[in-house]
Amino acid sequence: MTADPTARSTPTRSAHAGVEAERAAEGYLEKRRLRTGTAGWLLLAGLGVSAVISGDYAGWNFGLAEGGFGGLLIATVLMAVMYTAMVFGLAELGSALPTAGGGYTFARRALGPWGGYATGVAVLIEYAIAPAAIATFIGAYVESLGLFGITDGWWVYLAVYALFIGIHLMGVGEALKAMFAVTVVAVAGLVVFLVGAVPQFDSGNLLDIAPTDAAGASSFLPYGLIGVWAAFPFAIWFFLAVESVPLAAEEARDPARSMPRGIVAAMGVLVVLAVLMLVFTPGAAGSAAIAESGNPPVDALAGAGVSDGLTRVVNYAGLFGLVASFFSIIYAYSRQTFALSRAGYLPRALSVTNARKAPVLALLVPGAIGFALSLTGQGAMLLNMAVFGATVSYVLMMVSHIVLRRREPDLPRPYRTPGGTATTGIALVLAAAAVVATFLVDVTAALWTLAAYVVFLAWFALYSRHHLVASAPEEEFELLAAAEDDVR
Repeated sequence: MTADPTARSTPTRSAHAGVEAERAAEGYLEKRRLRTGTAGWLLLAGLGVSAVISGDYAGWNFGLAEGGFGGLLIATVLMAVMYTAMVFGLAELGSALPTAGGGYTFARRALGPWGGYATGVAVLIEYAIAPAAIATFIGAYVESLGLFGITDGWWVYLAVYALFIGIHLMGVGEALKAMFAVTVVAVAGLVVFLVGAVPQFDSGNLLDIAPTDAAGASSFLPYGLIGVWAAFPFAIWFFLAVESVPLAAEEARDPARSMPRGIVAAMGVLVVLAVLMLVFTPGAAGSAAIAESGNPPVDALAGAGVSDGLTRVVNYAGLFGLVASFFSIIYAYSRQTFALSRAGYLPRALSVTNARKAPVLALLVPGAIGFALSLTGQGAMLLNMAVFGATVSYVLMMVSHIVLRRREPDLPRPYRTPGGTATTGIALVLAAAAVVATFLVDVTAALWTLAAYVVFLAWFALYSRHHLVASAPEEEFELLAAAEDDVR
């Protein structure tokens, strides 16, 4: 794809890794503007919860088949620690560098263009693949509910992509408010589930998976110590995509204040929901039964003999949960694509916005790729691919926080991470362990994702590193930092 002619000029050499940045002509950035001042901290918190809420309804429970209740419990505690530590780090970075690039922006400042691009692409892989997996789950839910006689199929996936991309094209304010409303319904569904499940709780149900002969196996850890590690990717599903909140920085009101409040509040809600769902879902019907369930809350209530009416309400709420996550992750992939494209790392046409300041092709192109992936019907494999991309990005973002703290201690930070680099260092170690865990669970999914990652890196090496846009916000951050270094 050729570069945008409005950005062509004599290239100027960047100081990092042999990249070349072109000065954009007047009007380049004007065609690539988002609507500012739209989201306060509450909508940002809603965005974080919305992106994750489907994971409370399904996906996490497969970790019971890898580690049993004890293994998944330990994995969930460790992943909650990882995400909490990471969120504190991202809150600081998002307040200091508030652009739509999120993790890519942070890594660009800390690790240079190669590190920034590698981080942004890992995030993009996560967000482009996750909706494809969720679309397959939506199709299964629609069919199981018997809505209008609809059966699961490609046209269901196409319908949900078309509908929710269409809403995003109307503008960020409308999209975020719609996401918030859907999320409220999904959270209410979890509350209804807990009302039915808590009275049915039996602690004996948690440990009903027979121990294997694995090292360290017991009734608490039926698959042994290795089961804890293998359960990491499924524990991640309780929190996956909360890190998308900083991608809304350019559209937030007073991002230096609202960004930290929004992402920390979202994480607090998600930790509470994770604990409640992990304990009371298998506690109502048994870990063995829930381990293979495609609809854990509904199957838990049905297995415990709860009324059909309550079960059906939860079933409908589960559909809302899937829709909420699908909806919000579309937002996330579009903003990551927008930021990478605006700076020239991806084809520049992807970042052009419409009259309502929505990035049209950044919504449509990853959506088309996601729709194609959804046609495989391999929801579980797609989820593991998304987790691989996510965990790679977490490693790079935490390294970025540590590097910036050490290299740029005077960078204005309206919010500072409690515990500093010790906090993000913990997240870094756990994220690295989680990357390895994706190979333990599904080596095929991890290798396919790694192959896609290598293709993206090859694009940068062979083409886009010679065609960056010097006036993009992330590149200007670098120029300012370089100028300050020269003054010193």
